[in-house]
Amino acid sequence: MSPVIKRGGDKFTIPGKYLLFILTIVAVALMVITLTTNLFSGIANTIAGMVVVPFQRGITAAGTFLIDEAGRLENIEQLQKENEELRAQVDQLTEQNMQLTQDRYELNTLRELYELDAQYESYEKVGAHVIAKDSGNWFYSFIIDKGLDDGLSLDMNIIADGGLVGRITTIGPDWAKVTTIIADNFSVSGMVLSTSDNLIVTGNLETYENGVITFSKLQDSADIVAVGDKVVTSNISDKYLPEILIGYITTIESDSNNLTKSGTITPVVDFEHIDEVLVITTLKQTVDDSTAVSAEDLSSYSSSTEESEDKSTETSDSDSADGENVDDENTDDISAQ
Repeated sequence: MSPVIKRGGDKFTIPGKYLLFILTIVAVALMVITLTTNLFSGIANTIAGMVVVPFQRGITAAGTFLIDEAGRLENIEQLQKENEELRAQVDQLTEQNMQLTQDRYELNTLRELYELDAQYESYEKVGAHVIAKDSGNWFYSFIIDKGLDDGLSLDMNIIADGGLVGRITTIGPDWAKVTTIIADNFSVSGMVLSTSDNLIVTGNLETYENGVITFSKLQDSADIVAVGDKVVTSNISDKYLPEILIGYITTIESDSNNLTKSGTITPVVDFEHIDEVLVITTLKQTVDDSTAVSAEDLSSYSSSTEESEDKSTETSDSDSADGENVDDENTDDISAQ
């Protein structure tokens, strides 16, 4: 048996060293042929075109996709960062805008209060903030942050928005309750500014739903009073200082007695929005009945005064006569001597 090929039953085997030698020779031969001839170039190119090129295209497409996705993700991260920065700027600008809006509102309010103060410059006034109100849409009753400790007292008049708001009806050390002219059955003695005719202004929350309150007992026999006339506080009011603007006549009609007229007034104050007010610290001058002098007392006082004067005159005359007698006696004595 050949030493190269061994039979093992039905199988033929070649020793490993011979097989390696044969493969080496074949490889070297193929290399030589490839380098020295173009025998395998066409075949190799064809195989490369069929296998490698599609594979390359797939790799290129995958690489391009991954690069694009990486760029997109980077752009998303950049956009998210910019978005967060923009959100922070928006929040900051929103806060600044709110502060500017608040400052502008306060400035306008202070300007209005300053103009109102100049309008009623003859009265001493104190500014106050509204800190609470009764339930409902309208400021028919509210609390301010000033009280007895600030020199306030009952019945002091409250103004805002260019006109009368109401007066203090309850007071504490550092607070005061204001009842306004729109409160139900809250009356004010008013006067038509153009004619000086007196009337009674009465609060009515039901009619104020339409922005008006009522007035009555207007005597206008000459039919001079008209829609649009100003209504101010009357000088005969016992609680309110004179000529504070209340509002404008909206409607007017004759009463059933044909003697008086009634109608509605649009208040100059916006009773839906009240934040700051002015308190007039000057109180309306009133008469104290306990110190009043009746006609009988005055007559008695005059009579007693006249009697006192008469007695004083008689006493003075008597003293003068006595003095003259004394002087005469002294003169006589001197003459005798």
